[in-house]
Amino acid sequence: MTTAAKRAPWEEKPTPVGLFAKGSVLTVVVLAVLIPMWSVLVTSLSSRKTINEAGGMVMVPKGIDASAYVTIFSGGIVTRALWISTLVTVAGTAISLALTVLAAYGLSRPGSVGHRALLFYFLLTFLIYPGLVPSYLVVTGVGLKDSLWALILPSAISVFNLVVIRGFFQGLPQELFDSARIDGAGEFRILWRIVLPLSKAVIAVVGLFYAVGYWNIWFNALLYMDSSDKFTIQQVLRSMILQGQSPNFSGTTVGSLPRATPSRWRSWWSR
Repeated sequence: MTTAAKRAPWEEKPTPVGLFAKGSVLTVVVLAVLIPMWSVLVTSLSSRKTINEAGGMVMVPKGIDASAYVTIFSGGIVTRALWISTLVTVAGTAISLALTVLAAYGLSRPGSVGHRALLFYFLLTFLIYPGLVPSYLVVTGVGLKDSLWALILPSAISVFNLVVIRGFFQGLPQELFDSARIDGAGEFRILWRIVLPLSKAVIAVVGLFYAVGYWNIWFNALLYMDSSDKFTIQQVLRSMILQGQSPNFSGTTVGSLPRATPSRWRSWWSR
C-alpha cells in the first residue's frame, strides 16, 4: 500500500472543482451575514424620508443622518434600557460562569461527595421542566418581583452548559490533578492554577452563550419587570414596535426620563 493510499480523504490535495465549490459556498455564507449587517447600519444612518422611500430597509446610502443615534444616547428611556441590558449581561454572565464552573468541577471529580446524585438532579431538569406558573410563584415568593435579580438568578445555571464544561474537565489528564495534590495544592488552587488555564476555550464559548442569552432576554423581563425605568432594551424595542414607533411608557417619552448613569445602578438593583 502506497503512502498516498494511507492518507485520509481530507488530507488529499483539493481539486480545482473542489476549491471553486468551497469558495462559492463560503462567499455565499459571508454575503448572507454581511448584507443584513450593512443594511441595518445604512438604515440607522439614513433619514426618515430615505427609509420610507426604501420601504423600511436601505441598501444604498443617500446622505448621513445621525438623529437616531442622538435620540438613543440623549439620556432618555432608550439609553436607560441600554444601561440595564449591559448591566444584566455583564453581571449575569459573570455569576453564571462562576456557578457553572464550580458546579462542573465538583461534578467532574469522581471522588466528590454525592456527585452522582447531584448530577442526576441536574439532568432531571432536561426531562421535567417546572413550567411557567411555578417559576413565577417562586420568583415572586422570594421577593424578586420587579428586581433585576429576577432576570439573573432563575436562569443562572444552564444544565447544557454545565454538562459541556463537566465533560471537558473530565477529559483533562488525571496525572495533572494527582501531581498537584502531591505538591500540596487544594481543590480551589487546582481549579484556579491548572483547570481554568487549560479550559479558556470552552469557558469563552459558554460565556458567549450566557452573554447572548442575557442580552436578548425579554420574556422574563416582561413577566417580572413592572417599572418602566427597569425595562431592558428588548422590552423597549418591542414596545416601540407595538405602539407604532412611539416609545411611551407610563406617560413618559424618549427624552423625558432622567439620564441613566452608573451612579443609579445600585438603586436599580435594590428597588
